[in-house]
Amino acid sequence: MADRRTFIGIGAAVVLALGTGCTGGAGEEEPADFSGEVTGAITVLTNRTDLATTALPEYAKKFEAKYPGTKVTFEPVTNYEGDVTTQLSSGEYGDVLLIPNTVAVDQLGQFFEPLGSVADLKSTYRFADEKAFDGQVYGLSIGGVANGLVVNKRVWAQAGITAPPKTPEEFLAGLKAVAGATEAIPFYTNYKDGWPLSFFNSQRAILGDPAANETFPADPSPWQPGKIQHITDGLLFDIVKNKLNEPDPLTTNWEGSKPMIATGKVASMLLGSWAVPQMREAATAAGADPQDIVFWPFPYQTKGTFHARIEGDYKAAVSRTSKNKATAKAWLEWFVNESGFAADQQSIPPAVGQELPAVLKDFQATGVELMELPAAVKNSGKEDEIIKASEIDLTGNIYRQKLIDIARGAAKGDKESYFAELNERWGAAQSQVMR
Repeated sequence: MADRRTFIGIGAAVVLALGTGCTGGAGEEEPADFSGEVTGAITVLTNRTDLATTALPEYAKKFEAKYPGTKVTFEPVTNYEGDVTTQLSSGEYGDVLLIPNTVAVDQLGQFFEPLGSVADLKSTYRFADEKAFDGQVYGLSIGGVANGLVVNKRVWAQAGITAPPKTPEEFLAGLKAVAGATEAIPFYTNYKDGWPLSFFNSQRAILGDPAANETFPADPSPWQPGKIQHITDGLLFDIVKNKLNEPDPLTTNWEGSKPMIATGKVASMLLGSWAVPQMREAATAAGADPQDIVFWPFPYQTKGTFHARIEGDYKAAVSRTSKNKATAKAWLEWFVNESGFAADQQSIPPAVGQELPAVLKDFQATGVELMELPAAVKNSGKEDEIIKASEIDLTGNIYRQKLIDIARGAAKGDKESYFAELNERWGAAQSQVMR
């Protein structure tokens, strides 16, 4: 893919039943011995098709200079989630790769080598527990993101709004002001591409509860008023119900949306902070001011403060089927700690102590508290199980596309009836999983 969209959480609704025996990597094998000599060739799978023949080989040259006798080759994969999941089943999936979100946490050891304990690595790496199971870390983030709103501040200023709205009601009023004062589409859903809708599931920190991932699967009805899904999905419904989104959601286009927000034809989108550099690049290409594009918190405050989740992008891992695990691990650790990739991408450095990018410093200046939500421990894996059993793709886009269809009158029902249905399905699955 040519964009740097993240797939955080996307695909969890279709976690595969990749049982033991489906691959050459067996979970019962002893952990790898990484103590061998760092030399020889490795293959690195990447979703960054746009960088595979440009920036990534430049990083490889630096690694090869540090470790003479090594050779790093990149294998770009356009349909990363689908194609790499198939490769996992075949047992042939390179030496280092990004962990597809189709792999459930309890399957990590089947395909990837443990890199160390959460207890040991959490002081060195941010997001160390996000791809961990039973206390072992299987993947290191290649960069982190914050979640919130990408906005064209020039358009919002034309509507008289220069500071982030503090409530969903204020945000809706702001979108109405944009509609009245400008020609811009107030909010762009990217309905057709679908995956941007998953960012309505990336706002769990807005309630300011660091235990949110632990307590969420224990709740049988998250679409009740006042709860996280009612707040986030409810805002999406209200945006569409009030006709504050694109006129025809069926014809949205992700690549086309970049110059639209960059030039002020769109005022806002809910995405990750990774999108800001992309939109600014689009502004520069179109002759617009890239500084018009800024990042705002989700419009909700707890105890008078905005909160935004920061989380790791794809996690890189060492393949269990790798024939050169010492070099594979050396590359992984070098890429995370020394390559500068995260800084180059304006993402949060995964190594603790490294400086935040300018985009995130500006974001903090809005008064938002950045929160890293620890993964569930007691309820580890339970949310994925509820998602599968309920067939509600919480981290995906299908049920939110139906929500939009209801809101725009293309499907039967209303917000209350649909949320009641979601609560019923989720609750039934939750009672089975959590019993």
